[in-house]
Amino acid sequence: MSVDTKWTYDEDYVKEYSQQRGEPNWLTEERLAAARLADKLELPKPEKTNIKTWNFTEFKHDAGVKETIDDVENLHEDVQKLIDRSTDEQNLIVFRDGHPVYRSVSKRLEEQGVLFMDIETAAKEHGDLLRQYFMGKAVNVDEHKLTALHVALMNGGTFVYVPKNVQVEAPLQVIYWQEDPEAALFNHVVVASEDNSEVTYLENYVSFQEEQKSVANIVAEVYAGSGAKVSYGGVDHLEKGMTTYVNRRGYVEKDGRIDWALGQMNEGNTVSDNTTILAGDGSYADSKSVSIGRGDQSQNFWTHIIHHGKHSDGQILTHGVMKDKASSIFNGVTKIEHGATKSNGEQTERVLMLSEKARGDANPILLIDEDDVTAGHAASVGRIDPLQMFYLMSRGLPRSEAERLVIHGFLAPVVNELPIQSVKDRLREVIERKVY
Repeated sequence: MSVDTKWTYDEDYVKEYSQQRGEPNWLTEERLAAARLADKLELPKPEKTNIKTWNFTEFKHDAGVKETIDDVENLHEDVQKLIDRSTDEQNLIVFRDGHPVYRSVSKRLEEQGVLFMDIETAAKEHGDLLRQYFMGKAVNVDEHKLTALHVALMNGGTFVYVPKNVQVEAPLQVIYWQEDPEAALFNHVVVASEDNSEVTYLENYVSFQEEQKSVANIVAEVYAGSGAKVSYGGVDHLEKGMTTYVNRRGYVEKDGRIDWALGQMNEGNTVSDNTTILAGDGSYADSKSVSIGRGDQSQNFWTHIIHHGKHSDGQILTHGVMKDKASSIFNGVTKIEHGATKSNGEQTERVLMLSEKARGDANPILLIDEDDVTAGHAASVGRIDPLQMFYLMSRGLPRSEAERLVIHGFLAPVVNELPIQSVKDRLREVIERKVY
């Protein structure tokens, strides 16, 4: 039996909400058009995962404005653990139930003309610039019901803009902290890096209560101009009551590059779409992701790199660990369009099974419409290699410690890519808790 996906926030609510936030007319109209679409469109249909019974409608949309915090010491202790304290040049925004409560931006960043702010402020102060990228070449509002709902009910997010020829040396860090277990997160992120610029962006999604049902509907758009380089790190750890749809998309122009490092550690049901469009000649994408499934959760991960440019290069690496009765689908798709000559696409999906009742499917897919290319894939689903266990145990390690080391090594390709040590440490703690 499917769940009724009709939503209770009508056009009048959407219009009033947008006006209360002081948004420009174009954004209000975008929201209203999306609200009309939401009733007409169907839910997405991820391969081999039935999401019709998932909760996408039971939530509290606006948790109310939160008081700002002037010192990180007043944040939740687990939020504090994520903050980079290794440098004086701190660029950090902390959100609490969708509202920005702490912001620290270095003077150097402002002098470079870099914009790093919450999306509500960006809409009011830099609306024309935001409009160039919002739901642009990477994501369309009419893809399905969840993209339409996202635009209509967007209640948080971040805008990053890096001008031409600017290299941002220190990482930009954002923490999205869900304190209210009923509050929904309709979060929108835009990272726009102009020609020959460079930026590293890292985000964390965290919640600490699982009693109530709610929804996270997240969209991120990343634009790398000609010769630009964007490193995008994300660690998601939302608790079991949260049903999550997360759509991270990239668009890369000539000789540009996007590197993804995603730790997808949610406790509840999750659909994740990570797609990169290699539009320009010589464009490059490297997508690394890891996930752990446990309990009875169901997850569907889609990693897609689409080649349009000549000499474009796309790399996909996905590692998953499954235990208890969890079920996950890992789809890797390399699509090389006609005309994308000399392109290269490689992908690897590997899944470790720790329990007899767990299920993990690894599905590498190559769709090639051009002859003069190179492409390859590899996939495996199985138990921990007994030879690895034998080697470690022969050195005196107990079985549990040997298994622990193998799993950490298995997930290390993504953990090691994250640019902030405190986030790496926190992710390793999450891995320990989810596996043992």
